[in-house]
Amino acid sequence: MTPSGITRRTWGRQQLLRTGTVLGAAWTLQWRPAAAQVPPAWQAALRQLTGAITPQTGRVHLELAPLVENGNAVPVQLWADPVDTPATLQVTQLALLTERNPQPEVAVFHLSALSGQARVATRMRLATSQTVWALARYSDGSWWQQGADVVVTLAACVEGA
Repeated sequence: MTPSGITRRTWGRQQLLRTGTVLGAAWTLQWRPAAAQVPPAWQAALRQLTGAITPQTGRVHLELAPLVENGNAVPVQLWADPVDTPATLQVTQLALLTERNPQPEVAVFHLSALSGQARVATRMRLATSQTVWALARYSDGSWWQQGADVVVTLAACVEGA
C-alpha cells in the first residue's frame, strides 16, 4: 500500500497477454473491412438455408458469452419471440450459423406446434473470434436474425496444419 492509501496492482504475464488478446480481437472485429465482414461460405450457407429471402433483424435472440477462453465447447442459447396473432403463426426452424468456422452451418432445429417454446440450448465449437448468427423461420415464411460477436482466445475446429 502506498502512503496515500491507494493500492498498486501489478499485472502478471498471463493477465497482460489475455488483455492484449481480447483487445486485439475486439479491435479486429470492429475495424475489419466491409469485404471481410461477410465471407462467401457464410453467404452460401445463408442462401441455402433461407432461399431468396433476406432475414430481418429482430424476433430471435442469441445468448452467448462475449469472451470465450476455449472454443471447443461454447455454450449458446437461442430462442424466438412468440407471436400472439395470428394463432396459426409459429416458429418452424431455429438455426445457428458462424462466419469463420470451416462449416458455417452449426445446427438447424426443426420445430412444430408440439415443441412448446421455440428455445434451444446447446454447445458449439468456434474456430476463431467471429460473429455468430441465430436465425428463426416463422410459419408465414419470414426469416429473422440476430448476431453476436464473440472473442475466442483458444481456437477450435481448425482444418489443415
